[in-house]
Amino acid sequence: MRLALFDTSIYVSALRQGNQAVLTARRLEADCLLCLSSVVLAEFYAGTHDPHRAVIERLERDFTLANRILVPNLRDWTETGRALSWLATHYHYEKIGQGRLVKDALIAMSAGRKGIQVITANERDFRRLAEFRPFQWQVADVS
Repeated sequence: MRLALFDTSIYVSALRQGNQAVLTARRLEADCLLCLSSVVLAEFYAGTHDPHRAVIERLERDFTLANRILVPNLRDWTETGRALSWLATHYHYEKIGQGRLVKDALIAMSAGRKGIQVITANERDFRRLAEFRPFQWQVADVS
């Protein structure tokens, strides 16, 4: 059985468009289960107001019960730091650019460790992160 997860950009687009199919999906295909990154969950809680809080709580509850929440470990954090340093060297990212990428890098490093495919609308950043550490990812059209 394959595993995949949506990054924050997919869920945010779904909320904005009222796309309940994405928000309630727990499988991507018959042979592909969805996971939820704890990083995405934190971003969601930090950026959401009361009208959407129930959606986030449901995501957390469902994925917790299914034991499919991906939590970065120490290695993921250190690899994130290395990736950000590498990006600064190769793409001249300044401190602000590096800070903006911390969460995406954590998602990429933890998903890569577990062999989980990341589905994102953020092609540029995930493409560059994959140059540092290859992991499975694909771009989804959210328009």
